[in-house]
Amino acid sequence: MKSPVPWRTSGTMGHPLKKNKPERGIHMDYRELEKNLQYHFKDTNYLINALTHSSYANEHKKSLGSNERLEFLGDSILGIVVADYLFKNYPELPEGDLTRNRAALVCEKACCGFSKQLGVGKYLLLSHGEQNSGGRSRSSILADAFEAIIAAIYLDGGMEEARKFILRFVVPLAKAAKPKAFRDYKTKLQEIIQQNPEEALEYVLTGESGPDHDKHFTVEVHLNSNVIGKGGGRSKKEAEQQAAREALELMGY
Repeated sequence: MKSPVPWRTSGTMGHPLKKNKPERGIHMDYRELEKNLQYHFKDTNYLINALTHSSYANEHKKSLGSNERLEFLGDSILGIVVADYLFKNYPELPEGDLTRNRAALVCEKACCGFSKQLGVGKYLLLSHGEQNSGGRSRSSILADAFEAIIAAIYLDGGMEEARKFILRFVVPLAKAAKPKAFRDYKTKLQEIIQQNPEEALEYVLTGESGPDHDKHFTVEVHLNSNVIGKGGGRSKKEAEQQAAREALELMGY
């Protein structure tokens, strides 16, 4: 292990104007991790706290506590940044598909993968028991640490730094996934049905509820008067897309 990086004293977790010293007993060089993060902490205690599992905090009576509070904050920041990215970059996507794709980009599997890319596991502060039971590679612990790191960057450097950090991981994953949610389901369904000229598709509005500013519509798609899909949404267009999506899934597409 290299000698510890000099501690910075420009802030503290609870008192931004006080100078802060590192937690006693923690001797770790975080320069390699900061290089991987592409972010240099002004107050390294934010990073230490983000890497501190509850088992370590309980075992060592750590004054700053575990990373659970940072995880809570980071989860919310991750959600809004991903939602903003999807909303702005996929204007054709209905609300239901935006929700599904956001879930895929912020789930435990995705966040664990991001942590592994950064090499977070070897920097985690874990109890002896947690270390011995494979905690450094446990999916839930790595995912929680990634969200906590997001919060640490946000608190240390602001929202824009947190956004840049998140999008480094989310954008490539979103583009690589090419989720089927980004398809025009109505057009695809129409193309399939048109292969048989005798078949006829029709979208039927079956329900409308809610106040004018928050309407919800339900639609059925009929094939020769038989219901082959149902869908709902905040507009008739979105409901029709969801009905077509269900029809395609039932048809095996």
